Parts: sequence; structure tokens; C-alpha cells
Amino acid sequence: MQDTSNIILIGFMGVGKGRTARALAALTGRFAVDTDDLIESKTKSKIRHIFAEQGEGFFRSLEQQLADWLEQHVSGTVVSTGGGFFKVNNLSKLGRVIYLHAPVEDILHTMQQQENAKKKLKKRPLLHDIEQAKALFSQRLPLYRAAAEFEVAVGEKTAEVLAQEIVTLLKK
Repeated sequence: MQDTSNIILIGFMGVGKGRTARALAALTGRFAVDTDDLIESKTKSKIRHIFAEQGEGFFRSLEQQLADWLEQHVSGTVVSTGGGFFKVNNLSKLGRVIYLHAPVEDILHTMQQQENAKKKLKKRPLLHDIEQAKALFSQRLPLYRAAAEFEVAVGEKTAEVLAQEIVTLLKK
């Protein structure tokens, strides 16, 4: 019988949760969904516009609504989350929580080296001020670790290698 628990990927914005979720879905035969994409679909608005027009508090309430919906209606799925999604009050009820970790400097460097760097940075309102992003990372680091069942170091690994590591961890 197949495991129907969800695999929830948390971590700082830009660490590669979406890429890893797609590789994990391909490896396990599950579907992959992204919380930011689901919120954009529901609101018919980009995350950066939600932040700009209605504020972070409103966005966090949308994340909680989505978490409640995921808990009730989604199973056997890989869920990549936005960087602050780990704050929802029912995270552990959503599935097996995996924290993808990389130092903030590595995340920023990797994002800046990508072909579509400007577009990726533009869609992340909390990365517009690098010093503020580093402070946010430091603040969130212990919270990510406390929320996760497992931590996986990203490093220079491909999404496929990370997916295999996660599958191995979840079998333990």
C-alpha cells in the first residue's frame, strides 16, 4: 500500500523547494503542488502584488486558509511552500516536514547567477533588501529546524540527488 502522507518542503525563499518538489514527485509518482502558485491561482494576483496592496499579514492569512484546505483535502502529494509558510498553525498535520537548508549567502549567490535572476528576485518581495533578507534568514533558521522532522543540506546537489536523499530519510 502506498504512503498517503504528504511531503512538505519548507525552507528559505530561493533554496530550491519547487525544483526539489518536482524531482521528488517524478521519483515517487506523486503530484507536486506549490503553495505560492495555489494562492496566486485562488486570488488571481501575484504574491508581490498581494504584499504591496494588502500587506504581509493578509498574505499570511491566505497561507493559513490554504494550510487548512490542504489538511482536509490533499494526501499523497509533495508540497513546496513559500518561505514563511512554516508558520501555519497546523504544519505538522499536513504531512512529513522536510527543511531544505543552505546558507543565505549561497541562496542569494545561486539566485543571482541564474539566467532569469531579475525575474526570480522580483517575485520575492522579502529579498529586495539583502541585509533585511539576511536578518530574516537568521530569525527563521531555528524556527525552520524546530518545525521539521528532517533537515537536508542543499549545497551543490541537484534536485534529483536531494529527492533521493529525502526518499531515503523518509524510509527510516
